[in-house]
Amino acid sequence: MNYNKAEFYKSFGEFRQIPPSDRAEIAFSGRSNVGKSSLINKLLNRKSLARVSAVPGKTTTINFYTLENIFLVDLPGYGYAKRSKSEKERWAGLIEGYLKDDRDLRLLIQLIDMRHPPTADDNMMIDFLIDSEIPFIIVFTKADKLKKTEREARMAAFSREIECFDDITHVCFSAETGEGAERLREIIEEVSRT
Repeated sequence: MNYNKAEFYKSFGEFRQIPPSDRAEIAFSGRSNVGKSSLINKLLNRKSLARVSAVPGKTTTINFYTLENIFLVDLPGYGYAKRSKSEKERWAGLIEGYLKDDRDLRLLIQLIDMRHPPTADDNMMIDFLIDSEIPFIIVFTKADKLKKTEREARMAAFSREIECFDDITHVCFSAETGEGAERLREIIEEVSRT
């Protein structure tokens, strides 16, 4: 796959605007400010294809990117407290509508900040994915921020904090160093071929 040729396709603010699925899709999910846009930019060898912000809650739409014959789908971050109730409900409707729709969703990449235990929202999303039988992996972001012993301790803790952890494929990732990017590209290529 030529990741350098990926392009922004379109943003959708409401679920009803999203056209029917016409190709394989890989979606990215996680709480606000977990690093979804940074991960997408790193995978696609770009600095700013996906808008990155230090302010949580910047992605308020579902953003589609074309990568050869597939879509990469950046879902809005969840769990950001400083949004109105109506805005949170709109986001929830977008995410839930997308995940429950009849789409060719090959994989959902669930991002969790490696430095912290998963939030209640993270665990709720993982439970939803398991219950809905949506194929997913977990990517632990900001891996470069922890020393080796801290990383080992967090990984041991995740096995207690995340249900079925030992059965879930997981990848440690850093947008700074590129750790995990090549493994994620391999996974994307593998699922997009099936």
